[in-house]
Parts: sequence; C-alpha cells; structure tokens
Amino acid sequence: MAKKGKKRKEIKRKLLHKYRLVILNESTFEEKISFKLSRLNVFVTGTLFIIGLIGLTTLLIAFTPLREYIPGYSSTRLKQQATDLTYKTDSLVNVLSYTNRYLDNIRMVLRGDIENNEINRDSLFEQFKIDPSTIDLTPIREDSLLRASVALEDKYNLFENRNPSSTLVLFSPLTGTVTQEYDADEKHYAVDVVAPVDTPIKAVANGTVIFAEWTAETGYVIILEHKDGLLSVYKHNGSLNKSQGDIVRAGEVVASVGNTGELTTGPHLHFELWTNGVPVNPLDYVDFK
Repeated sequence: MAKKGKKRKEIKRKLLHKYRLVILNESTFEEKISFKLSRLNVFVTGTLFIIGLIGLTTLLIAFTPLREYIPGYSSTRLKQQATDLTYKTDSLVNVLSYTNRYLDNIRMVLRGDIENNEINRDSLFEQFKIDPSTIDLTPIREDSLLRASVALEDKYNLFENRNPSSTLVLFSPLTGTVTQEYDADEKHYAVDVVAPVDTPIKAVANGTVIFAEWTAETGYVIILEHKDGLLSVYKHNGSLNKSQGDIVRAGEVVASVGNTGELTTGPHLHFELWTNGVPVNPLDYVDFK
C-alpha cells in the first residue's frame, strides 16, 4: 500500500511539476517570451486543440463546398442534374406515350381498321341530358329582338353557307370517275377514283406530310395532317412528290396516279378522309367531277 501511495504521489508530482518555456534571441540571448507549463497543462491544452481542430474540420466538410472534394459526398451540381434528368425522363415518358398512340392511329389508317369497341361519343353525354319539359323555353323579348336583327343581317350575306351539313369544303385531289364509293359495312373507308397514269394528285387542304412511304399492300402512300384532327390518305400512287415533314398548300401536287401495291386493280387513287380517328365519306366533302 505504501508503494502504491508513493507511486501515485510521484505521478502527481511529475504531472504538476512546473517547467518554463523560454523563447530567446539567438544573437543576444535576450529573453523574449516565457511560459510556465506543466505536463498536465500541455496534455489538457493539446487535447482541447485536437478536439477543436476536429470540430472545425467537420463543420467545414458539412457546411461548405469543400465536402464535394471528399469521396462519398454528392455535389450540389450533381443533385441538380439528377433532378433535371428526372423531370426530363417523366416528360419523355409522356411524349413517348402520346407518340405511340399517334402512331397507332396512323397504323389504323394504313390498315383501314376501326376498333370494334369504338365508343359512341353521343352516349358520353347521355347522363348530362336535360329534360326539356322541365325548362321554360319561351323566348324573352330581348332574345326575339336579337334573333330578328341577326336574321336581317344574314339575309343580305352573300357568303352565307346555304348547306349546313357541308361545313367543310376541300380541294379535289383529281378529276376522274368514281368506281367504288365509301362503304363502311364492307370496310371500304374510301372512294376509288380512276384516272390516267401519272395524273397529278393534289392536296385537299393545307397541311403537313406525316407519312410518305412504300407499303406492300397499298404501294406508295402519302398521308397529310390538316387542322381540326383531319387526315387525308392517298394510296396506290405511282410516285410521291413530297417527303415526311413537308408543309403543303391546298391544290399543291403531292403524288401521281399509279397502280402500285398488292391490292390494286388498275391505275386509280384510293382516297380516304379521317377525322379524329374516325373515317368519313369523302364524297360529302370533295367533288371528283
């Protein structure tokens, strides 16, 4: 026990023993600065200094751009790029979805098919119909005066459309003899117009060429996209004058009459009109005489 106590006193004495740290002028040995130190003070001061240095380094790494130079930390620029790429990926997925649906419609036009589960658009609004018997439809005085004023103005309108059923008038693609008319029951969604080979075929309206290629069944085919969801299709052509992406004007030559494709029976134009993915009778809009 005495030895242990003596050993403890010795350690305590060494830790608390005073030393002097002196800084001298080398030439004159003049004392400039002196410090009184002990081993305990040096140990405590050194430990605190190391802890402070570690804390300062941690703060610099965590809250300054220096962390970007340390492996394992992602930079702000990379995070921003990752976020931008995520948004672009979502946008591209939506664009791809719309493009696929658009291409499906084009394939349907080329095949001349209509889905069996076609939705009757009129039935979509069935639930919103209002029973007229529940509404007072008697015109008010102001309404009667307005109707009379409009009727008087339209009476002398030289450009008034006298045929409400034909609101869309298209340029005739060519003049010829219609040998087969539109027949939805037979799935012939077009009119076949016979004309001499190399007769110019013209665009029925302003639009953009969205398809201009060779197909095995219908030969050279060109499809134009017009406003309001209207497509015009020209099949069995002998040659094409336009390429995909070209802008055309009404009456501009886009192809010539030919006899190409497996399904052709002679030189003629197989002409189709589609509006919002639904075929319509071209004879209601175009005069081929």
